[in-house]
Amino acid sequence: MFKPLRIVPHGTNFPFVQNRTKAFIFSLALMLASLGALLVNGLNFGIDFRGGILMEVQTEGPADIPALRTELGALALGDVSIQEFGAEDEILIRIQRQDGAEAEQLAAVDTVKATLGEKVEYRRTEFVGPTVGQELIEAGLFAMLGALGAILIYIWFRFEWQFGVCALIALSHDVFSTFGLFALNGHEFNLPTVAAILTIAGYSINDTVVVFDRVRENFRKYKKMTLVDLFNLSVNETLSRTTMTSLTTLLALLAIYFFGGAVLADFALAMIWGVVIGTYSSVFIAVPLLLYLEPRRGDEEDEDGVPGVAAQGADGQKD
Repeated sequence: MFKPLRIVPHGTNFPFVQNRTKAFIFSLALMLASLGALLVNGLNFGIDFRGGILMEVQTEGPADIPALRTELGALALGDVSIQEFGAEDEILIRIQRQDGAEAEQLAAVDTVKATLGEKVEYRRTEFVGPTVGQELIEAGLFAMLGALGAILIYIWFRFEWQFGVCALIALSHDVFSTFGLFALNGHEFNLPTVAAILTIAGYSINDTVVVFDRVRENFRKYKKMTLVDLFNLSVNETLSRTTMTSLTTLLALLAIYFFGGAVLADFALAMIWGVVIGTYSSVFIAVPLLLYLEPRRGDEEDEDGVPGVAAQGADGQKD
């Protein structure tokens, strides 16, 4: 008989909640660094948002991307990016929007075609105007705000408003730090990245809800335990599940990042960061913040048959 794999030993008691001050300082520094990166560098919006030309072409053999970058970079068309798209002979060419109207965009396409000649097959050419790009930015922003608002309402009704506030703070922490990561490394911020951020929000809140469920369960079981010890017990009891879920998800995302090609790299990078920071925030941010809002324990009887007492503060004193 094989023993089940346990990355985290049974009965662990790491002092997560006791180290909340260090975690809050780290998170504050991370938020300030993200804000600084956004103010200094800004986001490198892709063609989806800023407008431009997208061409999908197929070469006769494996594409020589460095040579193509050199050829197209000499055309004075502005920002030109080239990346593999699927097979080795399929590439995407992104060109920034040219000054002027439609005629100038068509002229840029003709210039590229004249440079590449007959050695490639042009499978798709698309134009994204600045108006559409602005609408996509607004739609992406509304989607993220709507998701955060819906999550707040869901947690509020499932638990209490204190849980909803803590979950929203942790989620905002995850999303904002992801913006900061993309502002810092200059990776392209596009629609797949927005999809990744929304996925991060869903993943993070799922992790947080698991811990919150255990907190609520322990509220009913341990009426006389201090909030610090109760929250720390809840985190440790769900730690094995949290670790296994995060590691298995990361294995898949790392495979996508390293072997999925440049098209999926930015999406995978956002997801990798989201899984790591989402797991961190569920353990070190969402649960410890409950100490300062002190949700009700309930009126059920405790393990000794004594009616439930009022919520205890972080020092174990009755309110």
